[in-house]
Amino acid sequence: MTVENSGPLPGSGSHRVPLSRQRRGVLEHLRGQTGAVTAAALARVCALHVNTVREHLDALVDDGLAVRERSAPAGRGRPAWRYRARPPQASPAREYAGLAAVLAAQIARSSTDPRRDALAAGEDWGRALTAGQEPTADPKEARIRLLELLEEIGFAPEADPEGRQVRLRRCPFVESAREYPGVICGVHEGLARAGLRALGKDPQEIELLPFAEPDACRLRLDTGTPDTGTPDTGTRPGKPDGTKHPRRRTTPGETR
Repeated sequence: MTVENSGPLPGSGSHRVPLSRQRRGVLEHLRGQTGAVTAAALARVCALHVNTVREHLDALVDDGLAVRERSAPAGRGRPAWRYRARPPQASPAREYAGLAAVLAAQIARSSTDPRRDALAAGEDWGRALTAGQEPTADPKEARIRLLELLEEIGFAPEADPEGRQVRLRRCPFVESAREYPGVICGVHEGLARAGLRALGKDPQEIELLPFAEPDACRLRLDTGTPDTGTPDTGTRPGKPDGTKHPRRRTTPGETR
């Protein structure tokens, strides 16, 4: 496979399992602050109880998504904790980009079937990321949960209302993907396959189209049903786009 487009921007992510909707909201509010804030101050912004916010903040610190630091001493008593979000580029996931390049090169050189081995590795990764999660009987919910997982890893997905047509605007290992697309993109497809399989009770076919657009890869979920269109630039999962595209099914072992 050759790469003609620049593809997604570099991405990052550090959390191993999807954040809950409430915890993700706390993180977004924290990222919107101009400096470090106390849990009480952030609780007022989030309209949540301070103990709830403090619990989420401590979890975000443990996950490497936020930093906790003491306020400057002022009078008696221990100074309060303050919290600030880590910049996305400071995520520990970026430290693994070099390792991904080394492993991709090794698979490309030594494997008799790099795509097969990449898919298998990605499926192992997907099963690890979704271990212990209860599958849903709602296919759409399964797709949305997979998109939340991809968001946390750093792919910045944009989807149509049904979560079938997805643009991946970022990639944690985009430089390695440009050099070894058959391997890195195969790993990502395997991840999506195994993740969707684990998160939903009903099987759904998927298709990953690496570097399909100048600024994004394209992911099609539940490809056995009619397409609802490729999402417009700038939309988020769940927002309509209205663009129609022909349906296409993958075949086992197909080279993209």
